[in-house]
Amino acid sequence: MKKKAFIFDLDGVIVDTAKYHYLAWKKLADSLGITFTHEDNELLKGVSRVRSLEIILGLGNVSASEEDKNRWLHQKNVDYLAYIEKMDENEILPDVVRVLDFLKDYGQKIVLGSASKNAKPILEKAKIINYFDAIVDGNDVTNAKPDPEVFLQGAKNAELPNEACIVFEDSLAGIQAANLANMISIGIGDATVLNEADFCFKDFTKMSNEFLLDLINN
Repeated sequence: MKKKAFIFDLDGVIVDTAKYHYLAWKKLADSLGITFTHEDNELLKGVSRVRSLEIILGLGNVSASEEDKNRWLHQKNVDYLAYIEKMDENEILPDVVRVLDFLKDYGQKIVLGSASKNAKPILEKAKIINYFDAIVDGNDVTNAKPDPEVFLQGAKNAELPNEACIVFEDSLAGIQAANLANMISIGIGDATVLNEADFCFKDFTKMSNEFLLDLINN
């Protein structure tokens, strides 16, 4: 049996924390008098926290000092953490646990590669942290996707070459990062958005065990 590293993004791939980011950003935007919709929120997918704030300020044509920006970033994070404090395993997206169990049964390396600085507490609340052989999150990397740093670090921690890594991502920036790292990229979400992925599935319920076995063996 070949050994591969399966690298999972967190938000929108393993757990549905994207809605909490949206609610926290919307609360901030509302307080600044900026209209922020679900469509606007798509612009923030796979983007760093600082860049996300810049995009929102741009939407409202609001300029601000670094001091203001730092205060708002802190407030957004406080609001986000208050939302995820109430999380439990019900937040895990459909069939994620089946996929994790399958990969564990076949002795594969399971890695988290996420920009989130709250990845570990989220995995703990969802009660799936024990599945992961390595966790690389926003505390370990300096460059945001599409820079491949988070995935390169994941491969290194898994002690496997890039070519033996498979990445699951829900953002185009994440898919681009996986491709730049010379890894197999699998989009989870809208195929028209994730059109640079090697494979794309609406969600894990559409991904068969046979497909996973093919990824392991080929």
